[in-house]
Amino acid sequence: MTDGTSRVSFGARLHGAVRARGNLCVGIDPHPALLEAWGLGVDAAGLREFSRRSLEAFGDLVPAIKPQVAFFEEHGSAGFAVLEEVLASIVEAGALSIADAKRGDIGSTMAGYSRAWLAEGSPLACDALTVSPYLGVGSLEAAFDTASANDRGVFVLARTSNPEAGGLQGATGPSGTVAQMVVDEVGRRNAASETGTPGSFGVVVGATVADPPRLDALSGPVLMPGVGEQGGTSEDVRRIAGPALPHTLVNVSRHVLRSGPDVGAMRAVVRELAETYRFAGPD
Repeated sequence: MTDGTSRVSFGARLHGAVRARGNLCVGIDPHPALLEAWGLGVDAAGLREFSRRSLEAFGDLVPAIKPQVAFFEEHGSAGFAVLEEVLASIVEAGALSIADAKRGDIGSTMAGYSRAWLAEGSPLACDALTVSPYLGVGSLEAAFDTASANDRGVFVLARTSNPEAGGLQGATGPSGTVAQMVVDEVGRRNAASETGTPGSFGVVVGATVADPPRLDALSGPVLMPGVGEQGGTSEDVRRIAGPALPHTLVNVSRHVLRSGPDVGAMRAVVRELAETYRFAGPD
């Protein structure tokens, strides 16, 4: 979350955070197996302690932190209460919050999701939200509008690395692949709204895909999962991101979290990864 009176766009804030802290984004993914491996209960108390240790380990080291909403949501209202605390703590650590909720719907329903995650004053307000465009990119207009009005951002799923995605996202039409059409539509919105710094609307592209969309006209950030244990490398990130590399957040979760619950061990892993995935120097 951010103070709505500051009137600094998400794209501009991300630009500054990346130049200060590098390109690594770490996830907070308290799935049951990890909670148990850390000796924690699979309950709200376990979520809270897991998140506390994670933030202690890397909250001050990385530009962005991405809580996976599903692992909080499965605990109902108690889980969402912990997520609200986590989002506030990310702000206190000086990082940007990316709620990985992958919301996507139409009309008033999408407007409701947008207010929940992107409107100033909402207890779940984050700096940026992941959204799904597969009801049509135009169906996300409420998210684009709410993000713009509140200086927040969205990351739109474009070409994801899960094996089920290729047939749909790689399908071709008159304007290229579906993934490319998503990127192009997001890029047009950035071109219309922002100059000088990256736009506030980004896309999600996996680091392991062999047929990535072109990102040269995106003019916005990229969220790139799939590195480390999932097989993606620094060279893959460079190949796929191209000119968007300075604005690319390389997302790592399991590789860091499996080194827990020791805070020092996680911190050491994050420091090493942060050097590997630093593509923009300080001002």
